Amino acid sequence: MNAERLLKHYETIADAPDAIARLRRFILDLAVRGKLVPQAPNDEPASELLKRIAKEKARLVAEGGFNSLEPIDCEGATTEPFELPSTWAWCLLDDIAGIARGGSPRPIKSYLTRDANGIPWIKIGDSTRGSIYINGTEERIKPEGLSRSRLVVPGDLLLSNSMSFGYPYITNISGCIHDGWLVIRTPENQISKLYIHSMFLSEYAKRAFSQAAAGAVVQNLNADKVRRLLVPLPPLAEQHRIVAKVDELMALCDRLEAARASREAMRDRLAAASLARLNAPDPETFQADARFALAAMPASTTRPDQIKQFRQTILNLAVRGKLVPQDASDEPAAELLKRIAVERAELVKKKEIRREDPLDPIQSAEMPFDVAAGWVWSRIGEAVLFTQYGTSQKSTPSENGVPVLTMGNVQDGLVIWSNEKRIPETSEDLPALYLRKFDLLYNRTNSAELVGKTGIYLGDDGVRTFASYLIRLRPSLPSSNPRFLNMAMNTPEFRETQIIPLIKKQTGQANVNGTALKSMLIPLPPLAEQHRIVAKVDALMALCDRLEASLTASAATRRRLLDALLAEALTPVADRELEAAE
Repeated sequence: MNAERLLKHYETIADAPDAIARLRRFILDLAVRGKLVPQAPNDEPASELLKRIAKEKARLVAEGGFNSLEPIDCEGATTEPFELPSTWAWCLLDDIAGIARGGSPRPIKSYLTRDANGIPWIKIGDSTRGSIYINGTEERIKPEGLSRSRLVVPGDLLLSNSMSFGYPYITNISGCIHDGWLVIRTPENQISKLYIHSMFLSEYAKRAFSQAAAGAVVQNLNADKVRRLLVPLPPLAEQHRIVAKVDELMALCDRLEAARASREAMRDRLAAASLARLNAPDPETFQADARFALAAMPASTTRPDQIKQFRQTILNLAVRGKLVPQDASDEPAAELLKRIAVERAELVKKKEIRREDPLDPIQSAEMPFDVAAGWVWSRIGEAVLFTQYGTSQKSTPSENGVPVLTMGNVQDGLVIWSNEKRIPETSEDLPALYLRKFDLLYNRTNSAELVGKTGIYLGDDGVRTFASYLIRLRPSLPSSNPRFLNMAMNTPEFRETQIIPLIKKQTGQANVNGTALKSMLIPLPPLAEQHRIVAKVDALMALCDRLEASLTASAATRRRLLDALLAEALTPVADRELEAAE
């Protein structure tokens, strides 16, 4: 074994995905391969231990009413999963333990009791994943239920045998087990139960159990499958040394895990503090706060969710007028709304759209925050030329016709078109519902998480249409920047103040219709500032992209290094020297 290099490089690989979990698995893998502790020449070989166990196991089977397999000689078997040290031996689990399935008296409710004389009823729910022992139960059964169940005693190993199968525990109590457990009883003082427990947790045993359970509709481990598990058995003295070493190294893993959690918590606090100052900006310190947040970003972000929070902060700053400076010479946004209103009136006059009732004036109490000079609060229906529901024509998978975009095509602020559903080109909904470049699509129904998703269409004109549970918003290209409108509708601020309050009032499937959409508020800057904001957001999002790519590359590098070090530590020195010579 060569674990020194692994420890030497641990600081480099500590932040690799699942590094500590993999280190725990690595420790157990070394344990069952005879690579965790040195072999002692004076240890009684496992082959002699098996001879003594055979007598004790026969008595145990007779007294406990266990079934057993016909004796099978594992020595020299060609199916040995890996090579063992010379003092170890392969054996079947059935060679060293009595194994049986639990039983459930039915109907179980008629056997449950609160009487103190009842027998503890050990269920899967009485175990805690990651712990070794089962120390108590929530329920008891009447003594007459014992004949329909199986009694276990302190020191018995229990193994879950259905659904999440293969998880081992050692019981510290006497009680009855239901049929979701297998009991594994070993001769006293001949086998280390903690070694067998560690072996069950190893990747070797997990793979063996998965292969044994494969093929069934509901995968489970019956007693015969578990009896046939090949066990790498060390001398008894080495079993105890292995258990002590596993305990020592798992305690080290606990400390490493705690240290990593502390580091992550510190990074989270640093990132949260930086973002909090930006999300509630102080005009006098904002520029310094922004510079600090950008400078600290590489050190405080090690996970994609932290970068996602930074992206959301960028969008919130953008719509609050905090991302770029205002220019007093810019035409005020109020003038844009006037021009959009004139353009809308022309479309009504041409009968391209319907005349609609004016929207209610915006009251100051509705405004989520004060906007910058030159900005105005606008209802969405005033900031676009029109809104329109999609086609009600049923679409079907086809190679011919007009592609129909659905809610699945609205992703991360964009409209993508990987859709094979189409409607005929002769549909009466066309050509009025053909999409045009820079149209916005809004998802009006489905789950609360999906309602309100908005994306900008950047495809060709007159090629695709959209389904009825989407709403199209047509921006005025001379008088607005569609990318700013789309961005404003994708901010956490917009979702929290405009969409969530409507969804909370609803029961059943969430639905925010076109009437509600048109009345929602967005902060609207001058057109020139919209362009500056979009450019700045693009630059900052590109920075986030580079940081995400760097995180991905670093994680991949750490993972490869961890893989190489683990593989090296598992490869015997002689094998490595032979490979180097070749």
